[in-house]
Amino acid sequence: MAKELKTNAMRFLDRCRISYSVRTYECGEFVDGITVAEKLGQPPELTFKTLIAKGKTGNYYCFLLPVALELDMKKAARSVGEKSVELLHVKDITSVTGYVRGGCTPIGMKKQFMTVVHNSAAELDSFYISGGRIGTQIELSPVKLVEAIHGKFEDVVLEMNTL
Repeated sequence: MAKELKTNAMRFLDRCRISYSVRTYECGEFVDGITVAEKLGQPPELTFKTLIAKGKTGNYYCFLLPVALELDMKKAARSVGEKSVELLHVKDITSVTGYVRGGCTPIGMKKQFMTVVHNSAAELDSFYISGGRIGTQIELSPVKLVEAIHGKFEDVVLEMNTL
């Protein structure tokens, strides 16, 4: 049996002595986060997506939020001290982060960007994030992740209006 190849994200967690578990799923190309959660039998509210944005200053930022929610651009900008931010175009993800769309994670990138994790994760024992390649998820403590990458928890999602 072949040894599982570690991603940059896994090597980073190993160096930081942060415990994690790896979950894999069959997937040849990008699928949305809700589909990933369903494939692995994970609750969508515990499965977080990684979004990369660029601020007016030219700085890049990383936002983690539950897969079923959407980033509130105004809240996101405020959380990182920018006037505004815009999501990175899909074609630029690999050159900026070193990861492909669907495999982007806040750890092990070419450069560590300021990272904001949606505050719903602050009280969780564990959550799921991309493991650094398509078909791989990592389960770990959100608090330990935020400490290791010097990130923060804030509300950065659009409010779901009920009619």
